[in-house]
Amino acid sequence: MRIIFLSLIFLGLFSCKESSTGKADKNNSKVLLENIIQSKYPDALDRVFIAHGGIQNWTKKKVLVYDLPKAGYTETHTTDLKTRMDRIVSPDYSLGFDGKHVWLMDKSGSYKGDPVFYHNLMFYFYAMPFVLADEGIIYGETTNLIFEGKSYPGISISYDSGVGTSPKDEYFLHYDPQTYQMAWLGYTVTYRSGEKSDNVKWIRYDHWMEVNNIILPKAMTWYAYEGKVIKEAKKAVQFDNIILSETSKPDAYYAMPVGSKIVERKQD
Repeated sequence: MRIIFLSLIFLGLFSCKESSTGKADKNNSKVLLENIIQSKYPDALDRVFIAHGGIQNWTKKKVLVYDLPKAGYTETHTTDLKTRMDRIVSPDYSLGFDGKHVWLMDKSGSYKGDPVFYHNLMFYFYAMPFVLADEGIIYGETTNLIFEGKSYPGISISYDSGVGTSPKDEYFLHYDPQTYQMAWLGYTVTYRSGEKSDNVKWIRYDHWMEVNNIILPKAMTWYAYEGKVIKEAKKAVQFDNIILSETSKPDAYYAMPVGSKIVERKQD
């Protein structure tokens, strides 16, 4: 743990600042007090967390649920934020992680993806920036991202060996320098090959909504790119019926249903 003395000074000044109504903004002061006084994260990431509702507030949440519209149907994704067990349900198939195994229920044979890769993929994109507070993360510096003449400072994220399915993946969070809200995510994919990649894909985060005092994406957009040169928008993904609950679901909810199968990691 490190004590951020400059932040404490800022907090003291901020708590005395008068609002437009002539009263001190005690709520914002409380958020700063809870989230900045002690931190193991880089200062910039602390500020990003605060802009999205605060890491202390996020850690009180137990379950995240959202609908992900597909072509002609909808998937409902549910994730336990503590255990990271999850379940995806659609009209023709379901899949998930029960804490030990990834499983798939697909009697119709309609699911064509890789459940080991997919079961928590959208969760990690959706729960940004808070998943970047996970254990085993190494924070670093990265050059600013420039888009339409605006410069977005960034933080690089890598993982200790053995963390997660693809510890050689890298992420690059870029934030608005005025608001500290997350604006872009760069990421590499090394899942099947196991080899580190220098092909960084880019997602823009610019549609936000408040859910239970946390700022979460309403939608995100993948962009074409050449290195760190961002080009045109390619694919937007929308999220509906978001629920962020402080009540856990029973472990049985994530259990492998009768008739489903355990899925092993695919290899190239």
